[in-house]
Parts: sequence; structure tokens; C-alpha cells
Amino acid sequence: MIFEPLALPGLVRIAPEPHADARGLFARTFCEDEFARHGLIARFAQSSVSFNARRGTVRGLHFSRDPHAETKLVRCTAGAIHDVAVDLRPDSPTYLQSCAVTLSAESRHALYIPAGFAHGFQALSDGAEVLYMIDRPFTAGAADGLRWDDPALAVAWPEPVTVISERDRTYPDWTAR
Repeated sequence: MIFEPLALPGLVRIAPEPHADARGLFARTFCEDEFARHGLIARFAQSSVSFNARRGTVRGLHFSRDPHAETKLVRCTAGAIHDVAVDLRPDSPTYLQSCAVTLSAESRHALYIPAGFAHGFQALSDGAEVLYMIDRPFTAGAADGLRWDDPALAVAWPEPVTVISERDRTYPDWTAR
């Protein structure tokens, strides 16, 4: 696997190194020892999947408040997504900045998002499916979010929004918190 640090400290794109032959290919997508050697969380307590029927669907931007902040490993297993992470760590030099990557079933890349970030994505294809590995069980009372179009965040979404939940559409502005 190739571990590529991104513009916001702690975010890492992970690319498999496929071995191809006449049968197709094989590639490792996770190795506890390799993740630990790169200083990343290497144990995950929960796995979730998100299916998005329509291109343009936006989910997020979601996070869990401390002490339940989650580290996530996100991979697109069908179609493609525009994946976004926003730095919510108050002491970080990149506080409130975002970073976006395209994840697709074709590339098989994953995005490692440490605790302290909000996460969201936009489906770039009909039928986009996203697999999450999460380091701790979900705590409903700690769940929170940022509005997808909050002007303080200036997240650039590549496509018109076709579907978004009422909750995601109506989170308050960051400056109103």
C-alpha cells in the first residue's frame, strides 16, 4: 500500500498496489501492522455502508463531538464520490480548512480521516456505494454536523446537489455555534 499524506495534517490517501495476472488482480487494502507503522489508528470497531442511488447526492458534513470523535477509513466500492474532510481541531494550523479527493471503485483508493475532522461526500455517479471503517462504536448523542454550504467553510461541491437530507440541509452556520 502507498500512504500519501494530504494537505491537511493527519489526512492520508491510501492506494493499494495491485498485483495483476490473467485472473484479474489482487491488492491489500488494509494491514494493521502497516497502518501502525505509519502512525495511523489500526483497529476499527465498526463498519458501515452508504448506498447513494442518485448522482449529486450529498451526505454530510458529519462528525462526533468529543469524547466520541471518530477516526474513519473511507472507500468507494461502487461508482465514484467527491470526498471532503474539514479540519475542526481548534489548535490546528489548518482549522476550518477542507481537503477533497475523488474516491472510486476503479482506483480503489481510501481516505484516512482522523478524529477531529468533519466528513462528507457527493456522489459522482448513480449507485455510488461507500464503505466506512470506524474506530469506535457510534454514539448517537455525540453526532453533529456542519451545513454542506456553510459560507465559513467554502466547500466546493463539483455538481449540483440532487438529494440531501433535511438534517444535513439545516445544520446551523459554524459561526452561529
